[in-house]
Amino acid sequence: MTSTNPKVDAFIDRARQWQDEMRSLRALALDAGLTEEIKWGKPSYSFDGANVCILQPFKESIALMFFKGALLKDPTGVLEPPGENSRIARRIQFSGIQQIADAKKMLKGFIAEAIEAEKAGLEVDLSDEPEPELAEELQAKLDEMPDLKAAFESLTPGRQRAYNLYISGAKQSKTRESRVEKHVDRILAGKGLND
Repeated sequence: MTSTNPKVDAFIDRARQWQDEMRSLRALALDAGLTEEIKWGKPSYSFDGANVCILQPFKESIALMFFKGALLKDPTGVLEPPGENSRIARRIQFSGIQQIADAKKMLKGFIAEAIEAEKAGLEVDLSDEPEPELAEELQAKLDEMPDLKAAFESLTPGRQRAYNLYISGAKQSKTRESRVEKHVDRILAGKGLND
């Protein structure tokens, strides 16, 4: 078992709900030898610096999300994408401590498999998934500002995709233009939509 992180202790102690569930999921991750820290405002677990899983407390449930969950064998289909545009991450949600206790063996297996995937350097193959075209308003701004284009292209593919999905998700061109303008400084700073 790896050592606990005081920042995670504080996070769990401050939580209004799911404390027992977080402690249980945390123990599974630490028993597997993962390193814990706070990332994206939540307890996150990594192996040799590579993100493996993260605790996601919500109002109605708590989830354990695997960053490369699409690589995991899931014959019973309990892992689900965290959002409609998620391609790689998968999570399993719980609404009580007993559900976690009942799933302990399965969760240990998922964690071990995720660690092995990191050791092997596996990546999810997205080569056969076409990237959607950039929103017209985003493309126009990139063409207009070469420094913005360079900054956008230096973002990770996931961050580029997040911006494009957010911007193109607006129905009206005026709203799409407004979304582009609102995020120019963030893109120039090398930040993703949710950073």
